Amino acid sequence: MSTETLFRTHLVLDYVAWLLCFGAYVWPWLRSMDRVAAHSTIATLHSFRFFGLVFILPGVVSPNLPAGFAMFAAYGDFATWVLPMLSRLTVRIRPLFWPFVLALNLVGAVDLIVDYYNAIQVGLPAHAEWLNATYAIPIIYVPLLMIAHIAAFYLLVRASQRQAAA
Repeated sequence: MSTETLFRTHLVLDYVAWLLCFGAYVWPWLRSMDRVAAHSTIATLHSFRFFGLVFILPGVVSPNLPAGFAMFAAYGDFATWVLPMLSRLTVRIRPLFWPFVLALNLVGAVDLIVDYYNAIQVGLPAHAEWLNATYAIPIIYVPLLMIAHIAAFYLLVRASQRQAAA
């Protein structure tokens, strides 16, 4: 099996596994919470996005990993790390909390989409060995982050629809 096929298979199967897990355990739990608690929980998950800085740590990734991909992925994750931290810090100040929640999910989702695009542009699926120890990040962690962003958007839209109906 080629590296690209294996990488893509891992990615698809991880989305399937996370969707099953999320649907069975996380989603019912999030829906049972009030809005603030649900978004705080999602923000807490994203508070580990600083780990993306490992893409620029010498010796962890291959020197062949294109710097354009590595820098954007690392600093995009770091920028996204700031937003869940701010939302968690302002959870009791609702006029600040909600803009940070929205920004976290917009910036975070765009960061992941652009990372996917950049990975395809530099041929990363065919050269997944460039990731070395960081292989687990796009295969295991990124699908969970994307699913959490989608869940957060759904919860935000659902709340807006309820407010509009009231």
